[in-house]
Amino acid sequence: MVTKNTVKLVQSVAHVLQLFEVFRTADYKEEFGVTELSKILGLHKNNVFRLLATLEARGYIEQNKSTENYRLGIEIFDLGQKYLSKLGLLKLARPFMEKIVSEINESVYIGILKDGVVVYLDIVEANQTIKIVPRVGKDVPAYCTAIGKIQLAYASEEELNKMYMGARLKKYTDKTITSLPELKKHLKMVSENDYALDDEEFEESVRNIGVPIKNYEGISVAGISVTGPVCRMSMDRIEKEILPVLKKYSREISKRLGFQG
Repeated sequence: MVTKNTVKLVQSVAHVLQLFEVFRTADYKEEFGVTELSKILGLHKNNVFRLLATLEARGYIEQNKSTENYRLGIEIFDLGQKYLSKLGLLKLARPFMEKIVSEINESVYIGILKDGVVVYLDIVEANQTIKIVPRVGKDVPAYCTAIGKIQLAYASEEELNKMYMGARLKKYTDKTITSLPELKKHLKMVSENDYALDDEEFEESVRNIGVPIKNYEGISVAGISVTGPVCRMSMDRIEKEILPVLKKYSREISKRLGFQG
């Protein structure tokens, strides 16, 4: 009988997956050279080049012609989108995201927490002259973004320690939280309020406010946030106009996932 334990791994496939893992776990580094990948993977440069050439031919890897380095291709993003669409969350949330934008005219994101980072899944952009650069498909730190913090607030002490104990919390601005005790204290407040604010913690002059999307068990399975420049996102406007709208529609999405709270 063939089992997972007795099946022999296909080495070339394992190497491809290891290659993708390098890109996935990179600390905001989008491109790698052949020599660099060879050292990381412990493979000969010729082997790495053949892997890259094969993946490039199928659109899963692309080369930056100006630097000659390699980065993930559009087919990877498309594959991820196909997976997410199967979950139904994006299809469910999109109409409500559009309603939020129609009422407040600020960009709305939806994202999930994965291994201590936020993966933005979708955006509905506002009709504004000054816009924030879309982050869809990119990994950003959870501890200094609204969508990340609103989901970290539902994590257990053990989960937080696993993600951040001994880790260096990079300082992006003067307002970034950089210590685990301080982060835990902040997340307790986030949990009590049931919303999270990124007040120029990841990017200067940018604020975003995030609330959870919960499933039938009351677990936060995603976050939804409104993002905009500080000049339009005053604290008064966030409290009186934006947050009530955001909470209203996040509850509607959660209800459709079975949440009864």
